[in-house]
Amino acid sequence: MTLPDVWALAAIATKFALYLGVLVSSGTVFTSLVFRLNSYRGVSTSFGILGLCASILSFSLLGANLAGDASGLLDGELLGLLWSTAAGTTLSFQLAGIAILTFGLLLGQPGRWISAFGGLIAIWSFSNIGHIAGYDKLLLKITLTTHLTAIAFWIGILAPLRSLSLSKQTWPEAADLGQRFGVIAKFIVPLLIAAGIYMSYILVGSLDALINTGYGQALILKLTVVSLLLALAAANKLRFIPGLHKNNPNSSKNLIRSILAEWVAIFAILGITAVMTSSLTLPV
Repeated sequence: MTLPDVWALAAIATKFALYLGVLVSSGTVFTSLVFRLNSYRGVSTSFGILGLCASILSFSLLGANLAGDASGLLDGELLGLLWSTAAGTTLSFQLAGIAILTFGLLLGQPGRWISAFGGLIAIWSFSNIGHIAGYDKLLLKITLTTHLTAIAFWIGILAPLRSLSLSKQTWPEAADLGQRFGVIAKFIVPLLIAAGIYMSYILVGSLDALINTGYGQALILKLTVVSLLLALAAANKLRFIPGLHKNNPNSSKNLIRSILAEWVAIFAILGITAVMTSSLTLPV
């Protein structure tokens, strides 16, 4: 493996960790706020730290890419120059957002609004990196932020729903939580689809580019996994959650398996997105 391949893989890995850290930490706070859930601070703090470390490393890797070797990772002069660019602005948003999120967590339940605000700042930072940043359109940035906030909210419900589904004593709570989330999902899913179509149209531009370019083919793969995720969510809402209301043990087992499959799909989506924003170029 050549040196550029090493840096490319490192960029993809750190971008994946950054997406995962920010979205899980923020989504956990969002769902705890909306559904008044407890036992959220440990998960949110852990993934917030992951996002923080990935953010700093991702910035340092830009220095290594410019220098052409590992010395750029800690080159103060080079990193100082990068700090004055859009990359530095992005890093400042991420550091500020994760710091505010973590500060709110330290305050306990009263600090959840503060943490949610920090999560939104960190999510907004993604509008300044990747291919969206190349378009000077406020609507596009707002669309991406809304899209990612909805995804974070979806991710944030998975851990508590699974936890409540493990014990027969908490099945009624799991069913109630799943039902309440399903009501909100009626609005989230169309929002995700509409935002995805709009951003795809702006970035790809044509059916030919969608089919015949590496970026377009990666997008098709991503949309395929998203379709699988939506199918799993539909099964949860229409079959497994109602089964929990009836104390059906098979519904509990199936819901837990479905949530695991959703995590696998989310990991795949974030991985594909990391490749698209790190290694692939937009269709000309």
